[in-house]
Amino acid sequence: MINIVLLEPEIPANTGNIGRTCVATGSRLHLIEPLGFSINEKALKRAGLDYWEHLDVTVYESFDDFIEKNPDAKIYMATTKSKKRYDEVNYEDGCYIMFGKESAGIPEEILLDYKETAVRIPMLPNIRSLNLSNSAAIVAYEALRQQGFKEFQTEGQLHRHEW
Repeated sequence: MINIVLLEPEIPANTGNIGRTCVATGSRLHLIEPLGFSINEKALKRAGLDYWEHLDVTVYESFDDFIEKNPDAKIYMATTKSKKRYDEVNYEDGCYIMFGKESAGIPEEILLDYKETAVRIPMLPNIRSLNLSNSAAIVAYEALRQQGFKEFQTEGQLHRHEW
């Protein structure tokens, strides 16, 4: 199991999509205020579809509140500022993967305390960043792949035909 942490997310559709990914992967979602939307906003729930009611989500007043309530958390900081790729670390069961707000990412003052666990998704030069929900899915699935997709359905079935 992994934990996805969003620091001050601004766009409800991104958070809704990430919530849906969390439900599909058995991950917990942690939201750190201020949020750029209401937790009851239609756009948030529309993006999460009918999965939102099944989401394990916790809201925190601030980054300090999050740290205080999760003192032993192993936190990986997803940032375009890192020199280490997201696939170059070993994600432990129960780890936390933090993503910053869409407009600014994770503040450098926070990143300085997490140099060893900061990770980046490679992109072509001159691209500022990927969409937040895409980034969360990419890193989450790498962590789950490393953990062997425990308890996941790994084979599909055709509806009208057989393989």
